[in-house]
Amino acid sequence: MKASEIADGVFHLFANIGSEVLFEGIWPMPHGASMNSYVVKGREVAIIDGVCEWDGVPESLYAQLDQIGVKVEDIRYVVINHTEPDHTGWLKSFLTLTHDFEVLVTAKGLELAQAFYGLDVPFRVVKSGDSVDLGNGKQLVFEEIPNVHWPDTMVTFEPSTGSLFCCDAFGTFGALGESPCDDQLDDAQLEFFEREALRYYANIVGRFSQAVNNAIAKVKKLDVRIVAPGHGPIWRRNPDRIISLYERLASYAKGPAKPLVTVLWGSMYGNTEKTVVPLLEGIAEEGVESVVYQVPQSHIGDILASAWESTGIALAMPTYEYQMFPPMAIVLDELGRKQVRGKVALRVGSFGWSGGAQRELGEIIERQKMGWRFLDPVEFRGAPCAENLELIRERGRELARQVRQAALAD
Repeated sequence: MKASEIADGVFHLFANIGSEVLFEGIWPMPHGASMNSYVVKGREVAIIDGVCEWDGVPESLYAQLDQIGVKVEDIRYVVINHTEPDHTGWLKSFLTLTHDFEVLVTAKGLELAQAFYGLDVPFRVVKSGDSVDLGNGKQLVFEEIPNVHWPDTMVTFEPSTGSLFCCDAFGTFGALGESPCDDQLDDAQLEFFEREALRYYANIVGRFSQAVNNAIAKVKKLDVRIVAPGHGPIWRRNPDRIISLYERLASYAKGPAKPLVTVLWGSMYGNTEKTVVPLLEGIAEEGVESVVYQVPQSHIGDILASAWESTGIALAMPTYEYQMFPPMAIVLDELGRKQVRGKVALRVGSFGWSGGAQRELGEIIERQKMGWRFLDPVEFRGAPCAENLELIRERGRELARQVRQAALAD
């Protein structure tokens, strides 16, 4: 890995973690992810955030310090924007090399840092509006943005360069190469990181969308010329590109999103599976796009990303032992936990000796306060007949019409 200067006296250090790692122990990262750290050099030196304690990672961070002419013992301040271990796991290793530094952290961050690490180092609690003068025109100004996505989170702003060090805010999945900035990436690469941002947002940040809106309102009061997140590329040619993307993704939490339908289906013996084709045909006949995931074969992380940007959700699953097909119940419960709300929805499916899936679906929607607006369901006993399939096709058309209307009205 190679360090780079992203602005005068501001340096980017990073390590990539590979696709074999599940982010937070849950979320697949087929394209890996970057762990970004930043150094600001004035008369004194500050390092902002760090990297997880992964095999060889802290050592690679120290090697990059050498590349920019900074010794570990030169670092006067360690800024913790966010105490989640993927950004702070390196601190124990750092303590074996030096003790002559001060940790700058929010009050909640101090509480969490002590709980995770019990570090015997000088801490300074900072709050919104506090600042540290590094000398030679470099300054760090702090702004708390709690619950993006942990309650301790803040951003650090360097006014002379307009650099916003924002940790998990404005982050994306996806490993970085030796060219980490948006002005070094082509259109295809930028679109790739925007797609990775959707999955990152839905999996990691989406539940806290109101906090994201609050953070964006604070950030817009600053003269931001560079967005430097903890994961993903640095946005210095067009910092508003990632801020606007997050603003749009946060708006989807209120309900209407893209004119898109996410179709989730699961089937035990193929009877409910027979509904998928007419359902998709009905949606397509109204000129609305759909994305299809089989449950449980598809990972919830991909389903979440699709559901987050969809205005419509179609569910095709059978009754299983008087309740929902269990893998689908798990998916629906997770969508509720992540606050995927306000969707236009339809459920179709088979039952055998009794129904019950529809009742449990209603219970999940109500318990999780999801506020989905359902069309009349289509349930059938055993295998679907021609009349059932035609009704499902018509329901697909109606779902698509309502999705288009809701998306256009937003």
